[in-house]
Amino acid sequence: MRLRLQSVPLYLSEMAPAKIRGTVNQLFQLTTCIGILVANLINYKTEQIHPWGWRLSLGLATVPAILMFLGGLVLPETPNSLVEQGKLEKAKAVLIKVRGTNNIEAEFQDLVEASDAARAVKNPFRNLLARRNRPQLVIGAIGLPAFQQLTGMNSILFYAPVMFQSLGFGGSASLISSTITNAALVVAAIMSMYSADKFGRRFLLLEASVEMFCYMVVVGVTLALKFGEGKELPKSLGLILVVLICLFVLAYGRSWGPMGWLVPSELFPLETRSAGQSVVVCVNLFFTALIAQCFLVSLCHLKYGIFLLFAGLILGMGSFVYFLLPETKQVPIEEVYLLWRQHWLWKKYVEDVDE
Repeated sequence: MRLRLQSVPLYLSEMAPAKIRGTVNQLFQLTTCIGILVANLINYKTEQIHPWGWRLSLGLATVPAILMFLGGLVLPETPNSLVEQGKLEKAKAVLIKVRGTNNIEAEFQDLVEASDAARAVKNPFRNLLARRNRPQLVIGAIGLPAFQQLTGMNSILFYAPVMFQSLGFGGSASLISSTITNAALVVAAIMSMYSADKFGRRFLLLEASVEMFCYMVVVGVTLALKFGEGKELPKSLGLILVVLICLFVLAYGRSWGPMGWLVPSELFPLETRSAGQSVVVCVNLFFTALIAQCFLVSLCHLKYGIFLLFAGLILGMGSFVYFLLPETKQVPIEEVYLLWRQHWLWKKYVEDVDE
């Protein structure tokens, strides 16, 4: 899983033309969500097969694994990787093939220059800590992957079965809620594919932050007034909360979910790209584990307040994007570093190094 999370976003970003890089990169999120949805549907059906249904469900997991292995055998290396290995002619051939034109000299020269700079770096992880790479470290390696897990998505999914039980789904509420929320994630991924390169990354993150903040506050206040301490959740109110959950999942699934992988894969220069993406995956999994370990304890102590806490975090991460993240839409991946020179804060770090 770690290798997939590290390699696939980078591979797609390096292969895609700048003008549709967001759309192509969203294929990672879309196929992941479709896979989870299909797995939930299989689990829902195999649950009814006794006593060996779970074996069938587990065995079917080998099908996508085999397909991934066979697909990996025929995938070409990215032009960036081939240039870095010194295979210039092969890199040029792949670049011509994936761009569909022979007019690739300017982009190819950018790749060669980036590769020359990368060869001069002996320790990519130490270089990632250099002052000139501070924007990528703060935003791409730490900020976005951490915030992706601090949106409160887990709290929403935790309460979803409770809402569905209130609507009469009984013991299958957990599987039903997982299926519906994952179906919403598939729809959101499709929306993100068509909007990432049209409206930009910043717009999606900021607009969704406003939405998610409102949903968290409404759910938290509603549960504080109408749920807990022996009170049952009214069916009509449960229906409203289910709709809010689906809207929250849609907002997350078209913004912080996919953008948490897309934007970091665009930010790092070639000399720190692999090291940077490794840190992205590590930070993401660290905060995933942290939330998993701390959420239930926090829920017991804060109760409905956990939603208000996440609302505050969403407000903070929206401010983070507004003030610190430049727009990377349709910017060639080897020219993203130029954005830092125009940013009100990050130009201080980049200009000091240039001088």
